[in-house]
Amino acid sequence: MKMRRTLYLKFLGGYILFGILAFITIATFTSQMILKHLTRVQADSLYREAQLVASNYALRIYSNDADGAEAAEAQLKAIDTYISADIWVINNSSKVLFDSRAKESDDERIYSEFDPSASGTYYMTGNFYDAFDVDMLSVFSPITSNFKVIGYVVIHQPLSSIVASRNEILNITYIALGIILLLSLIIIGVFTFAVYLPLNRVTKAAEEYAAGNLTYQVKESGAHDEMSYLTATLNYMAHQIAQSEDNQKKFIANVSHDFRSPLTSIRGYLEAMIDGTIPPEMYEKYLTIVVNETQRLTKLTNGLLELNTFDKKGMVLELADFDINGIIKRTAETFGGICKEKKISIELVLTGSTLIVHADMSKIQQVLYNLLDNAIKFSYNNSIIKIETTIKNEKVFVSVRDSGIGIPKESVGKVFDRFYKTDLSRGKDKKGTGLGLSIVKEIIQAHSENINVISTEGVGTEFIFTLAKSKKDKER
Repeated sequence: MKMRRTLYLKFLGGYILFGILAFITIATFTSQMILKHLTRVQADSLYREAQLVASNYALRIYSNDADGAEAAEAQLKAIDTYISADIWVINNSSKVLFDSRAKESDDERIYSEFDPSASGTYYMTGNFYDAFDVDMLSVFSPITSNFKVIGYVVIHQPLSSIVASRNEILNITYIALGIILLLSLIIIGVFTFAVYLPLNRVTKAAEEYAAGNLTYQVKESGAHDEMSYLTATLNYMAHQIAQSEDNQKKFIANVSHDFRSPLTSIRGYLEAMIDGTIPPEMYEKYLTIVVNETQRLTKLTNGLLELNTFDKKGMVLELADFDINGIIKRTAETFGGICKEKKISIELVLTGSTLIVHADMSKIQQVLYNLLDNAIKFSYNNSIIKIETTIKNEKVFVSVRDSGIGIPKESVGKVFDRFYKTDLSRGKDKKGTGLGLSIVKEIIQAHSENINVISTEGVGTEFIFTLAKSKKDKER
């Protein structure tokens, strides 16, 4: 829970930090950039006015024509009113010859520090050498006569007007940023409902699974996205783990049962021999039973070891071409004795005299042995077991069908599970381990082939598996 809250708080903290940094950036860096830009634009505008004044009016102030000078001064005062800026004319001695806003009582003013040629620019900001009480934008343009600079036109405008313009732009920027931040709350909302809450549910489910509650289900959002897929996958994983645990419990129960039964019989008979309950003349009979039980334990142990090898390393196949019909005949012959005892006939319906397949011969022989052994166990006396081979779509189909007790409908899908035995088979299969069909399925799947079962209770069961037909046989 702490990690989830930390993640969400980090996201919110990042959002808030972004907003703060954005406002700081606008208030400092952006503010100065805007002020410099507006100052330069206004300076360019005033410079053009200064050039106009220098070329058309300022020279008259230098002339001896009193009427011309008076007319020029009147014109400059009119320009002052128009552009809202104080216009000065300064000679080379830094003396102010004309001030559009000067009063008659003003003293003579000389600004000896004023040297435009040294500044390298055409404008400056500040109080112009303490001439003003507030910061001004001062723009100057030279006055020339006979190709010589004889003075300067200096136009002063309060910097406050530019600052006001800058502030108006900043206010618009702040408002735009505020709207952007408000709109970006939609992203937080989407993150909350599309990522954080589903992730919260997934984390909660993981905690429940870690605590052993595999029945806990994560509520799916219904959206077809990665988070929904993750939720569905987690639910499926929990179901599979729960099913795996159930299978493990059943596996342990079945192993315990199948080991305990023969061990109990062996111990019982041996103790009866030791304490004299079984007389010596009966020893041979009961020792034979003990040997059969030990063989059953050996068969069970070997089956478990074989399946364990399949699980860990996968099955190593020695693929080759061989005659499946011949293997079926030889396998059927090994059951001649028990078939004669139960009066069961094995009918072979084989395609062709030979039928070449490409597979692991020993493993397929084991499949046939297990299926035929299973069919004989659950067949009635005086019945027929039919083994048939057919070819379809370059695949060889092998069928083993009996006329036995059959498999209940609800158990058909479980017959390949390890140690699984139907209630009908428990009385008949006293020596079985419940691993034979599991091994059959593992072998067929290792060949990338399929095996199916068709069964009707009281009528019989048919197992059908496929094999790859040999390429050499195809060419023939």
